[in-house]
Amino acid sequence: MSSASEFALIDRHFRRAPRHADVRLGVGDDAAIIAPAPGCELAISVDMLVEGRHFFAGTDPVALGHKTLAVNLSDLAAMGARPRFALLAGALPEADEAWLTRFMEGFRALADAHDVELIGGDTTRGPRNLCVTIIGEVPSGQALTRAGAQAGDDVYVSGTLGGAALGVAAVRGDIELDRATLTLVRERLERPTPRVALGLALRGIATAAIDLSDGLTGDLTHILEQSHCGARIALAEIPGDPALAAHARDTGLGLRCLLAGGDDYELCFTAPAALRARVAGAAQSSGVRCTRIGSITSGAGLVVLDAQDHALAHVPAAFDHFAAA
Repeated sequence: MSSASEFALIDRHFRRAPRHADVRLGVGDDAAIIAPAPGCELAISVDMLVEGRHFFAGTDPVALGHKTLAVNLSDLAAMGARPRFALLAGALPEADEAWLTRFMEGFRALADAHDVELIGGDTTRGPRNLCVTIIGEVPSGQALTRAGAQAGDDVYVSGTLGGAALGVAAVRGDIELDRATLTLVRERLERPTPRVALGLALRGIATAAIDLSDGLTGDLTHILEQSHCGARIALAEIPGDPALAAHARDTGLGLRCLLAGGDDYELCFTAPAALRARVAGAAQSSGVRCTRIGSITSGAGLVVLDAQDHALAHVPAAFDHFAAA
């Protein structure tokens, strides 16, 4: 049920005059009206963050505002789409003005950095639950998908993997980290960097792409399934977060963080071996490290090779909302 306080919250924290001419009508009506750029297709994605499942209770609201938008920008990055508009819906346990002010500080800072306009949304009372619908544009026919990988393509990942998962383990008390390391891995967990510039630079180069939200093994498998192919990747080539150095990356916790930890929001993509120089150029122009970790095969399934070039007998399973305890 709507209330005056709900509309007051919307006016104070979410409404701003449209900043772009292609926003015909923004926050404050029953629906937003936008005009897509000529020659472009719309890329639309939605992600939900639930307290206790996707973020810890007590997470700094500025960081949470950042992450709420970042995970959606990461989806558009994997499609090679330029972010344009966002809708934000939230269930909140109470109308906490101070919390909302700080949350929107983090949300708007990232939105402004990527020229994203908030054009609508919804609020209600309930357990803390945040949901963004993101809308981006990509020139017709140029979107990256999960379905284009071919045998012989190289497999790449951006950045480093495993730091966010190590942060989760530390906050849960599964492992003890020194204060400096804990600060770094919590930053990776709570303030991920969406690789939007890299996604744009990979148009016309990558044959398939996905963002790493649930873990490398699971997310790469989505590419393999939709591209009807297999892959062989080398454990030694996967760029691990520096914080994993103290934890054997080929056994136990280190291996799970590296291969199946999730929350990295890096890009995993494939590209023809003949285009390695262009991949390097895309990495340089976007300022993001890209590492070749293996290749696409004509078979099926994912094989992870150890330092002796032997297939791992057990590959950690990626996160699954309905399979996880």
